[in-house]
Amino acid sequence: MIKINQICCILSVIFALSGCNNGSADQQTKRQVKPRLSFSAVKGIKYHEVKRRFSNGLSFDSIGFQQEPSWIIQFVSNDSILAYSPEKKRMLGFHLHYDHGDVYNFAKEWFRIKSSSTDSIIMQRLQVNKKEIANDIRSDVNLTFYSENYIKDHLKSSPAELQKPTKHDTAFIKGLAERANKYPFQRDSVFAARQPVELRPNSDLVSVEKLSSVDVLGGKTQAYDYLYPSFRIVLKKAYKDFGYTFTVLVDEKGKMSLGTFSGEIPEFHEVRKKVLQGIISVYLQNLLKIKPGTTLGIAHASEITVTVKGIK
Repeated sequence: MIKINQICCILSVIFALSGCNNGSADQQTKRQVKPRLSFSAVKGIKYHEVKRRFSNGLSFDSIGFQQEPSWIIQFVSNDSILAYSPEKKRMLGFHLHYDHGDVYNFAKEWFRIKSSSTDSIIMQRLQVNKKEIANDIRSDVNLTFYSENYIKDHLKSSPAELQKPTKHDTAFIKGLAERANKYPFQRDSVFAARQPVELRPNSDLVSVEKLSSVDVLGGKTQAYDYLYPSFRIVLKKAYKDFGYTFTVLVDEKGKMSLGTFSGEIPEFHEVRKKVLQGIISVYLQNLLKIKPGTTLGIAHASEITVTVKGIK
């Protein structure tokens, strides 16, 4: 039978061991918590964003979206920053909101500040939904900034020169273009052109309006206009009054083919398909000057959306 003094010894050992373990865990937790960053060493230095790339080093993705460096920033203090506004044509002040670790928010954007020095700053752009950082391609964007002095005195260059796409970007786009031009009328082969298709009237019987889907408050940036180019076309002296919205595949030479359409009764699908193909071949192909889309100067097949109104 275990005596009381033996039980007390056993309990004291257990509590002692427990205390040691808790202390070790507390110390480990303290080591894992990153201290808040200080920007005193880079205060007042103006930095230009010279690279914006995915983790694979490319500025483009497979649908044709291009990451374009555009930020100009200047730290004022540990909780304030200046950022250049293309609309206002000047630097604007923003609160540098600290969240946790190395995650900050300014100008309605979230960033992880990975490193900073008097020559350069590297950030990761983050997509945050309901206080959670999205673990997908939207957070797979790295931004590199160089100071004005580093660009001018050390690199002997300019921001505009450093912001140009690389040879790796060009090789990637060439590969996408080769596939798109080999199968120009297959939707899963084409990709958005950085300089999208241009449509111009070739006759007084047609008018063309380039539409914009940019909605900054709704999260649609200027990239939407080249990713999803859309046109309103009005045809005079058509065979009858009509109105249709559909997509068109435009190859590298400007030839058009029907893409997708919707809203028709299923049993009349083939009839609607023939009608839309006829509108393309009879009206659009003949009444429009069609300039194919290009990316990095390479012409390739891409897709556009058209709303066509016919007036008899």
